[in-house]
Amino acid sequence: MTDQQPTVTFAELGLREEIMQAIREAGYVHPTPIQARAIPVVLEGRDVVGIAQTGTGKTAGFTLPMLHRLAAGRARARMPRSLILSPTRELATQISASFETYGKHLNLTMALLIGGVGMGDQEKLLEKGVDVLIATPGRLLDWFDRGKILMTSVELFVIDEADRMLDMGFIPDVERIFQLMTRRGQTLLFSATMPKEVRRLADKFLRDPVEIEVARPSTRAEKVVDVVVPISAIERRVAVDRLIDIEKIESAIIFCNRKRDVSMVNKFLQRQGRNARDIHGDLDQSVRQATLEAFKAGEVDFLVATDVAARGLDIIDLPAVINLDVPYHPDDYVHRIGRTGRAGKEGRAYTMADEDDAKYLAGIEKLLGQKLNRQPIEGISGELIRPQRPSRRKPAAADEAVAVAAAPVPDTLPDTAPETAPEAATTEPPRRRRRRKAEESSEPVVAAEAPAEVAVEAAAEAVSEEPAGDAKPKRRRRAAKPKPPEAPVEAAAEAEAEAEATTETEAADTAEGSGVQRPRRPERKPAGRGRDGGRDEPVVGLGDHVPAFLLRPVPTKVSA
Repeated sequence: MTDQQPTVTFAELGLREEIMQAIREAGYVHPTPIQARAIPVVLEGRDVVGIAQTGTGKTAGFTLPMLHRLAAGRARARMPRSLILSPTRELATQISASFETYGKHLNLTMALLIGGVGMGDQEKLLEKGVDVLIATPGRLLDWFDRGKILMTSVELFVIDEADRMLDMGFIPDVERIFQLMTRRGQTLLFSATMPKEVRRLADKFLRDPVEIEVARPSTRAEKVVDVVVPISAIERRVAVDRLIDIEKIESAIIFCNRKRDVSMVNKFLQRQGRNARDIHGDLDQSVRQATLEAFKAGEVDFLVATDVAARGLDIIDLPAVINLDVPYHPDDYVHRIGRTGRAGKEGRAYTMADEDDAKYLAGIEKLLGQKLNRQPIEGISGELIRPQRPSRRKPAAADEAVAVAAAPVPDTLPDTAPETAPEAATTEPPRRRRRRKAEESSEPVVAAEAPAEVAVEAAAEAVSEEPAGDAKPKRRRRAAKPKPPEAPVEAAAEAEAEAEATTETEAADTAEGSGVQRPRRPERKPAGRGRDGGRDEPVVGLGDHVPAFLLRPVPTKVSA
């Protein structure tokens, strides 16, 4: 069949007077091409495959004849007389609104089974019996598995947006639903495109269907002007904000590929003073529906959305659609731009694209059979610098070392510190090295080239050991007791008792290089301690600490 502008009126299609009254009240006189061709065939009871792009009125193409056929008869409990499958909640809600509009003068009942809403009211309707059941595949099978629905008396079965069912992975569920309807009557399948899997589904389950095609699959609406806006280094959400100002866009749907981007873009536009809201699959159904109603009523200027809003949303006067991201699937592009340019009005579709989007644009152009118009826009396209975000990385070890080196340290540094520090760091722990140097020299030693944490500890040790003025010197753990000037050996022994044990060879080397004058001692005995320069008295150990007074030599009385 060819696509020609219909010259017939609704009055010539043979619909019931109650339905015609509702059509007149809605202000319609002439049906669209898909309506003019589908309604008579459906009234005959034939299976139909309808191929029409979104926005051509195919919902009314199956709603009106379905109402006509269901006007006579009565539904039984849990056994709906007709079933309409929709891929999304939004589209299912819109179909239910169409039934309310055209069936308001008929005594028919309807139930809407979708996720995100309470199940109590739905169950009450099913118990009473419904003439029209509108559902998403997942929720319908959930009710069936609970034993709340019987599908043996379905007289008319409709699959809307069959290609979207394929994209969302619902085809296995649709096949199962087909098999549950053992006494299925008439089947209608509507789709904007006809991929191979959908074609296979139609060939398997439809009986000698009449195929009605009013537009070539995936052709864009004639009233829509496509504009591809090249972007390079500019951030996409900034580009959208500038595009709205430059093109003076008063209202638009902004499509993103990912749900997380939807929320980010919406918050950014709100910070810029835009009247924007977002909608995606993670929001509650009540919130999504309220947002759509506000957008349709003009209470919201910009709707940031995923492809959940790409199909079935009937917004009469939408001036523009903005693709923040190029859609991954070419078919989604057709559905997105189909939100504008509806009902004979003109619309514009802007698509942000950089060099990484070339393959997706090529797929869209191949599907459409034409080249999309590239239109650079000053302030968006060209050489622009991406805004730099503050770095969140932690300072590198080198930066920390520089910061530590810049901290105040003692003014006096021994000349030998740069030479001895690296070697000591490789042979001894830092604390033991500092104690050994304290024995060798009365001046504090700070390793200038040691690691950052070693430098900090050494500086703190040096400051604590050099009292300023009359201030008492402080040690790391406790205040040092005054030492007798004539017994430096006892102080060294006390400090050495607090440290970990060292080898006798290291202690001997330390004693020789310390330069401390020690009193002459008798020859050491093997049982003596021997690590502090020689002491032959037995040592009484009290745990890990030996008090200094126990190490002092005991005076002996020499008899005359």
